[in-house]
Amino acid sequence: MLERIQKILSSHGVASRRAAEAMIADGRVTVNGVAANIGDRANPSEDEILVDGKPICKPEHIYIMLYKPRGVVTTLKDEKNRRTVRDLLPPELGYLVPAGRLDLSSEGLLIMTNDGDAVNRLTHPSGRIDKSYLAWVQGDADEAIHKLTAPISIDGVLTRPARVRRAADNLIVITIHEGKNRQVRLICENAGLHVTRLKRVSEGKLELGDMRPGQWRHLSGDEISYIRNLSGRNRTYERAGFDERFRAD
Repeated sequence: MLERIQKILSSHGVASRRAAEAMIADGRVTVNGVAANIGDRANPSEDEILVDGKPICKPEHIYIMLYKPRGVVTTLKDEKNRRTVRDLLPPELGYLVPAGRLDLSSEGLLIMTNDGDAVNRLTHPSGRIDKSYLAWVQGDADEAIHKLTAPISIDGVLTRPARVRRAADNLIVITIHEGKNRQVRLICENAGLHVTRLKRVSEGKLELGDMRPGQWRHLSGDEISYIRNLSGRNRTYERAGFDERFRAD
């Protein structure tokens, strides 16, 4: 199957697509002995693709669960030289990308992988994968509960209703499956609440558990199978299961 060279390099863990384009522009990439051009296509199963004279190799897929701390950027390189999620992982894991995002002030579960298909399964809107967050808030949470489930407009598009439950006086649990930028914070702001801390604790059947900020681990075989079996229509937890997992003591 023919694919753009930069996509092949990215899927083989050589570099991001943007970095791969720079490699191609610098003449570092050849296909069957001929220097590649940006936009060229090749078949990674049939064509000889070399970077700096060395053949690319399909890497073993790696799946990491990372507890992203607050103050860390969900990117691989930051123009402001802030700490990134890449800085939290040992370099021997190779080139891994985040499946989804958490903003600078948010923390919690983030999947890092070199499996592009897994990233698509976890992030594509059609998957409708439940993402649950613990939100510590300031304001009248009792009064706001009914407003928190109401759809809001983000970039001109109405969100789907969130599932919300009180867990403690100033702690609520919010589950969404769209994952628009700052969606949980905007839901709370719309209900008159100010979020002081936001932590993603689960994504589908993947759960953060008792991990601490900055810790990471390899996914289990069952967790990897779950990701590989995700399809376009996936609703992970029914309301009862959600309530049991986050019931306050």
